[in-house]
Amino acid sequence: MIARRTFIKGASALAMTASGLSAGRAEPAPNSSGSALATVKAPPGACDCHHHIYDPARFPPSRPQAQQVPNGRVEDYRLLQRRIGTTRNIVVTPAPYPAPVSDNLAALDAIKQLGPNARGVVIVYPEITDAELKMFDAAGIRGIRFSLTSGRPGAASTATPEVIETLSKRVNALGWHVQFNTTAEQIVASQDLLNRLVSPIVLDHMAHMPQPAGPDHPAFPIVRRLIDKGRTWVKLSVTYDSSKDGPPGYADVGRLAQAYVKAAPERLVWGSNWPHPSEPDKPDDAVLFDLIAQWAPDAAIRNRILVQNPEALYGFAKMA
Repeated sequence: MIARRTFIKGASALAMTASGLSAGRAEPAPNSSGSALATVKAPPGACDCHHHIYDPARFPPSRPQAQQVPNGRVEDYRLLQRRIGTTRNIVVTPAPYPAPVSDNLAALDAIKQLGPNARGVVIVYPEITDAELKMFDAAGIRGIRFSLTSGRPGAASTATPEVIETLSKRVNALGWHVQFNTTAEQIVASQDLLNRLVSPIVLDHMAHMPQPAGPDHPAFPIVRRLIDKGRTWVKLSVTYDSSKDGPPGYADVGRLAQAYVKAAPERLVWGSNWPHPSEPDKPDDAVLFDLIAQWAPDAAIRNRILVQNPEALYGFAKMA
């Protein structure tokens, strides 16, 4: 009788698990609300082109006071991948890790754990040596990032036009790009510099066009002209930071995303921005991923944004 009860209990648990999977649910991921799977099916090789890893127990930042996000490790990120269905990813060193090589070790470790389907973007000081850049390249790094919206190293206080231009030339020799987390107003103010850079450029988070202006902001045509030159990319990421309409549809930011898709789908990539370091109320990442079907209703264009463009930008092998 005991054995029979144990069997029935185990069978019931398996049935409940199968029922949960068939109902489109998964184990919740830390720093993400909800547990439903994305309803948009990610194509093979789909890439999350912007997320962070926080692992201070193993890789403490050089500034002890740096902001941290609990449960932001590789094993936590894998749970997010299962919810949204992406299989490739780009690890971006977050701003709290300012710039020394040691502050990029968490990103390098994550790339190693997630490889060969992972690449990375790091934050560096101007004094970085050629040997260190080559070490980063061998480890899967494909770009450097300037977070001009903060006051941390790598921000506007230290990233002078001369520094940015010099590093742009150095990383261009490796086939890397320069990534900017910058406000729309800063894009307007620095358009001459952006046009002079020799390396490819990547603009974070839809270039931070504020709402409700969106594509009507003066920075949008500047970004369009940079894209038309053939070496600038825009990340379709972070719908929540400027939206006035809010979840679940983020309609105002959707208008901006649709404008980018209409203008240049060949220069767009998608990113989750997990674990959403600036958000106390974490968004539902499955809902965010599903928005791409509204922004790019054509499956071939979605495939380009999620698969083919990341292959070109980050050097992944082409899907068969």
